[in-house]
Amino acid sequence: MINKIIEKVENLCSWLSFLLVILITVDVFLRYVFNFSSASLYELEWHFFAAIFLLGSTVTLQKDHHVRVDVFYNKLSKKKKEVINLIGNIFFLVPFSLIIFYTSIPFITDSFIIMESSPDPGGLPFRFIIKSIIPLSFFLLAIIGVINITKNVKNISNG
Repeated sequence: MINKIIEKVENLCSWLSFLLVILITVDVFLRYVFNFSSASLYELEWHFFAAIFLLGSTVTLQKDHHVRVDVFYNKLSKKKKEVINLIGNIFFLVPFSLIIFYTSIPFITDSFIIMESSPDPGGLPFRFIIKSIIPLSFFLLAIIGVINITKNVKNISNG
């Protein structure tokens, strides 16, 4: 089930990336051809980028395409790599993800209660929508971390 969710997230990130390119193109065209600029266009750009970055990190981790410092890692045996990944998931990924998830809930709740909008004139309303991506992405990261822990333990025990 989580694989289907991550696949949907991946598709969403792909579409958001495509839309971001179009949005930036339109923004640049309007700015330099018509000398027109809009705070809402600019904010929508960073909203799309934030969603792509946060949600895309879950896809990247699930597919094991994330960046590592491979100075020592590549030279290790498969079992040692699994142990390092297990330690990283147990002590860093899952706890950090759960802390961010837990601490971001009041952040969104407050934003929703006051119906927070952009402080910029002409900015976007409903800022809680973009803020809601924070706990969603870190919850997915924690789930993927738990899945990785089970895979690491299985791979280590199988030798």
